[in-house]
Amino acid sequence: MEELAGHVAVITGAASGIGRGMARAFAAEGMRVVLADIEPESLETVRKELATDSAEVIAVPTDVSQADDLDALADRAYQEFGAVHVVCNNAGVFSSGLTWEQTLDDWRWVLGVNVMGIVHGIHSFVPRMIESGEPGHVVNTASGAGLVSLPGTASYNVSKHAVVTLSETMAQELAARDANIRVSVLCPGAIDTRITQSERNRPRALGSTRKTRTDERLSEMLQAGMDPDQVGRIVVEGIRCDRFYILTHEDLRKGVELRMRTILDDGDPAAHRRRRS
Repeated sequence: MEELAGHVAVITGAASGIGRGMARAFAAEGMRVVLADIEPESLETVRKELATDSAEVIAVPTDVSQADDLDALADRAYQEFGAVHVVCNNAGVFSSGLTWEQTLDDWRWVLGVNVMGIVHGIHSFVPRMIESGEPGHVVNTASGAGLVSLPGTASYNVSKHAVVTLSETMAQELAARDANIRVSVLCPGAIDTRITQSERNRPRALGSTRKTRTDERLSEMLQAGMDPDQVGRIVVEGIRCDRFYILTHEDLRKGVELRMRTILDDGDPAAHRRRRS
């Protein structure tokens, strides 16, 4: 999709971070924008911000872990604008801890949002996009953690690896049926977001999260990370170029190369840690 102006983009997790950056970038391209997020007040703030720039924008409070919410989001988008051309399944949460110490509720929460949230988005939008026959693009937000496996973030790693393979699979399926829809998987490195504060949106029924040293280190790293607005511009360029893997940082490629080399050499991902100890 080289021409974006006048087309319709839907973004989940649009009230902050990367979602907000994508919303700004799409609005700047002249797109009509549908904002979705679980935080209604922050969502309305972004809507007002974009509306003052004369963008056509609506905001729909949405919990991506609930399939009915995504169906309602799709209904609203089509009712308001008559079409959807770009869907950014971006909403995500984070929980840290050792694999055997993260609670089952931690796993349910992270996988319910990060994986099933994207599955729900695909189910609600992609069949309608295929039926329309118009050019379309689906952007699924994974992470650098979907390409490598760092310790201390098992549930998050698993969810993001799932997003990568889900995206790879769907891209092949759409191509096989000659659908006029492309797919990208966004794999950000360190971005200045509040992902480590995800517990603000955790359902009370799942209890609270336990802060770890990983949260502290990651928060410090993210504060010095890339501006989300820059990520939004990178996504726009990725859509225009039909780029499948959208990596925000070049050093992610080194990690991918190391992982692939370890696999091909029948290596051990923990070998370097054992040597240091």
